[in-house]
Amino acid sequence: QVQPVESGGGLVQAGASLTLSCAAGTRNFSAPILAWFRQAPGKERLFVASIDGINRRSFYIERVKGRFSISRDNAKKMLYLQMNSLKPEDTAVYYCAACTIPSCVGFRDFWGQGTQVTVSS
Repeated sequence: QVQPVESGGGLVQAGASLTLSCAAGTRNFSAPILAWFRQAPGKERLFVASIDGINRRSFYIERVKGRFSISRDNAKKMLYLQMNSLKPEDTAVYYCAACTIPSCVGFRDFWGQGTQVTVSS
């Protein structure tokens, strides 16, 4: 079984763009909802965005709406997060996860090591 692996993070300046990728694997990709979370230093891991596996509806926290875009490639079993107009407050380790509802309240399952995104001002 392939373990999900997040990649695509890096150190960028404010206003730049990054695309994060998550190799979800067969089991994880079959979850009803796939999502991205992030964890800033010294803070809890928080929900960022999710996408429904059937109707492809996506959900975002308010502070990333219009800047971030979540997508999935079913054939490749990949999850993506396109991040534009990055801000210093977006600095965090980003994780992909499987959930059962779009808000990812309650059950969520993480398998990867995360990918660091650092945005300098």
